[in-house]
Amino acid sequence: MSFVPHSDADRREMFAKVGVSDISELYSDVPDSLIRDGLPEMPDALSEWEAVRAIQEMAGQNHSLVCFAGAGQYDHFVPAAVDHLIRRSEFYTAYTPYQPEVSQGTLQVIYEFQTMVCELTGMDVANASMYDGPSAAAEAGVMARAVTRRDRVLAAGSLNPHYRKVTDTYLRGQGSALQSIPTGPDGLVDRDALAGTLGDDVACLIVQYPNFFGVIEEIEPLAELVQQAGALLVVVADPVTLALLRSPGELGADIVVAEGQPFGNPLSFGGPVVGLFAAKQKYVRKMPGRIVGATVDVEDRRGYVLTLQTREQQIRRDKATSNICTNQGLNALAATIHLALLGRVGLREVAEVSARNAHYARGKLEALDGVELLYPDAPFVREFAVKTKENSRAILERGFSAGILAGVSLSRFPILGAPDGLLLAFTEKRNLAEIDRLVDVIAG
Repeated sequence: MSFVPHSDADRREMFAKVGVSDISELYSDVPDSLIRDGLPEMPDALSEWEAVRAIQEMAGQNHSLVCFAGAGQYDHFVPAAVDHLIRRSEFYTAYTPYQPEVSQGTLQVIYEFQTMVCELTGMDVANASMYDGPSAAAEAGVMARAVTRRDRVLAAGSLNPHYRKVTDTYLRGQGSALQSIPTGPDGLVDRDALAGTLGDDVACLIVQYPNFFGVIEEIEPLAELVQQAGALLVVVADPVTLALLRSPGELGADIVVAEGQPFGNPLSFGGPVVGLFAAKQKYVRKMPGRIVGATVDVEDRRGYVLTLQTREQQIRRDKATSNICTNQGLNALAATIHLALLGRVGLREVAEVSARNAHYARGKLEALDGVELLYPDAPFVREFAVKTKENSRAILERGFSAGILAGVSLSRFPILGAPDGLLLAFTEKRNLAEIDRLVDVIAG
């Protein structure tokens, strides 16, 4: 029998309740060009072996490229042990552990995950993960508004455009909007512009460390400037580079978020991903009621693990300002195992090799005609941007033919106001021969 969830009478009643006459009115904000007229033609049903063969043929059309793209997602090596361990019976369900008696494995991992996040970021309290880095940044803006009782959220112009879009979407839903602070000629936040923008209605400044262009922002003076105005400093960090850089917490950050994809989560069409979120404990205590998702009412990290066991009851009983009602458990588990396998020394080695590769490439590219460093005097770790006389998309096309993913085109992000060029990222997986091939591709 067919499954028909709602009758015509059910639909009419629902439409009347929300004030529309037809389901198409619910999609009025979606451009017509994105709406399909009618259902696509579906192929005939296949047997299991025919379906497997068809999928294998499609998969065979994929090409493996040597990846120099970054911009928030990075091609790091994931040990085989990670995939093996996340399949153990202790971790069969990645959902929020409502039943602690059958969730001890998950609860232990959550505690270890939070401990590692706190150690990386230099913060007091961490939650049990977010959907991804952009949603973590958006939740940080929401938290800052709740803590300070202020409305305006500022973001550095050098913040990843994806993070800016997601955060702005969150804020517009609350009757606010994200305000951008320009980038100076040195690649850093323009502190004079920031000082002129700060006021008693500013909740926070969101800044990236290193920023979207790979430049290492000066966090301490930003923290001092922002906090003197009564606002909070939110830092979006690259967690791999934190093995080499001073932690945001040490530099004065109030909230730290990050994309945890480099740990245990391989690239696959932009994912899978897991957001990291940590804060100073004093701000958590100031939150009105118990906040679920981005923050929690806790006394220490162990208390937060216990809080997770009753999260569903909290949502029903107390005020919740976050729309995050569960965690990225499986992705956080993979990240935790990967970090445990690396250890402090291994993580630093990953960061050091990535940095050496980036500096080797930069030295080669500086000597090329038609290529110019976007911020030649700015310090960086494993990512930097170059301006190119040749159209960057043409360079990328040439790279595809050579088996090279030659970075990310800056022309994709007009909001940055940057000249055409490439953003290049380097990990421990790249070797000098591959970097030389990249240089040849860019040289033409």
